[in-house]
Amino acid sequence: MEHTKKTLAIGSLRLPNPVILGPMAGVTDIAFRELCKEQGCGLVTMEMVSAKAIYYKNKNTQELLKVQEQERPVSLQLFGSDPQIMADMAKQLEEGPYDIFDINMGCPVPKIVNNQEGSALMKNPKLAGEIIAAMAKAVKKPVTVKFRRGFDEQHVNAVEFAKIAEANGAAMVAVHGRTREQYYSGKADWDIIRQVKEAVSIPVVGNGDIFCPEDAKRMMEETGCDAVMIARGAKGNPWIFKRTVHYLETGELLPKPTIDEVMQTILRHGELLTKWKGEYIGVREMRKHMAWYTAGWPHSSALRGRMNEMETLEQLEALVRETAEKQKSEMLN
Repeated sequence: MEHTKKTLAIGSLRLPNPVILGPMAGVTDIAFRELCKEQGCGLVTMEMVSAKAIYYKNKNTQELLKVQEQERPVSLQLFGSDPQIMADMAKQLEEGPYDIFDINMGCPVPKIVNNQEGSALMKNPKLAGEIIAAMAKAVKKPVTVKFRRGFDEQHVNAVEFAKIAEANGAAMVAVHGRTREQYYSGKADWDIIRQVKEAVSIPVVGNGDIFCPEDAKRMMEETGCDAVMIARGAKGNPWIFKRTVHYLETGELLPKPTIDEVMQTILRHGELLTKWKGEYIGVREMRKHMAWYTAGWPHSSALRGRMNEMETLEQLEALVRETAEKQKSEMLN
């Protein structure tokens, strides 16, 4: 098998590699995206933003829309069910630092679905097509769509849905190999990604169950997809991007990060969160990230208890250094 540097064209945009950070509410914020970008991620996707909330000038939404130049290319993910509002808000933001407008048609969360948004749109392909068409007409930047295998086992319609997306002007689709009813449980069906890839001529991104570089390579080989999207596999693991890109390009597996590298990244992540959100929020948000960074370590449940008591950056640093020392001595014994 030859190993070459792969780039990916999405409309007029060219990504440096086909490894994409998937959107996760409460995770893929400005601090985390910066870490993933530094690890060579080809495209970062922001936390999903409500088109209606932008329309009504919701204050919290302004925070979600912040982007740094060094993160680009960046995909801004909007959700909503009103074609006009979706198109108008994309147009309003087009001058902003976003390279792609992505439409969320896959979110499984009840309050989104009950609003007929997110994955509920898979049950209404006609409306989904209208939203995509309205947005694609409103902006010159590429419009992409993320959806699932189907709403439930009785309605597995990803192939039909992808064709509708393509016909209405989508420049790329990302397919998560689970239904809405599965949420994130069970196993992702990669075969549906292969079927979508065979049905459309726009780029297809495969998503679901990529937790290591080997998973990414296997997905690309089994499905023929043009790119992979890593979401949960990146939690507490921004290195997955560098390791995956390197593995796809060379066939060589880079070592996992050392304890020192993990600790340095935790500290840096905490500093970035504090810089963007202030110490009070930043340190509290860092608790869950630190739990992901240290998952599977010895005594991690006792450690989690202590993390949940951290309130200052100083406490975070002390806990990180102490944990690192403990880890190293455990490894020596």
